[in-house]
Amino acid sequence: MSPQPDTGEVLAGLVERVTYHNAGSGFCVLRARARGHRDVVTVVGHAAAISAGEWITASGQWVNDRTHGQQFKARFLRTSAPTSADGIERYLSSGMIRGVGPVYAKKLVRAFGEKVFDIIETAPDRLREVEGIGPVRAASILVALAEQKAVREIMVFLHSHGVSTARAVRIFKTYGADAIQVMTDNPYRLARDIRGIGFKTADARAMSHAAVSASCSIEPSRPERPLCPAAMSVLNKTSWVSVLLARNFATHLAGSA
Repeated sequence: MSPQPDTGEVLAGLVERVTYHNAGSGFCVLRARARGHRDVVTVVGHAAAISAGEWITASGQWVNDRTHGQQFKARFLRTSAPTSADGIERYLSSGMIRGVGPVYAKKLVRAFGEKVFDIIETAPDRLREVEGIGPVRAASILVALAEQKAVREIMVFLHSHGVSTARAVRIFKTYGADAIQVMTDNPYRLARDIRGIGFKTADARAMSHAAVSASCSIEPSRPERPLCPAAMSVLNKTSWVSVLLARNFATHLAGSA
């Protein structure tokens, strides 16, 4: 069973507008129509990719910003593909899917309704039933949707291992489609490759993954893992190269004893 992140309040709703999104850091400011709230609310968090029309599930807390007023500050922010016709049209109109804008979004929804994504995934040839969509545009739509789906799957995987959305975005930006493979094979690469992630964090992710995955190859005795709790403080203060040298020296001494 996957460990659940420490959540505060949970907020779920439809993204009405993306007020701001930094593609590099993933930081975003959203306006969302959330369940249980009469008015549109402001959500601040991180997302690898985000678009109007997507469904979000966020956990965090409400804060009062001196300048912008009340907003929901999300530590974890998960996105899902829209399921309603209105949400799908908003999403397709946003420009997230190459080859589709407001005009083709409306045509697609008119032709396939809420089954647009199912059609794209299972019967992409049917896209050519829509006037103006030829083989090139259809192929572009198919590839773009597959990429967005892959991003969501990677983020869900990272969240399931307790990685905050802000860090998850940085991991995704560093490794791209290989993020899950890196986290599975050697989470200690996070400490080497991503600034701001120390060995404590990488080790926690590795041990978390080992605890929940029977197929995981990470073991407490694996060379990449710190030798003992005392080494942890050293790991956070020294470079990767220094740590490897220290570990190899320690192993040599142990073998000579």
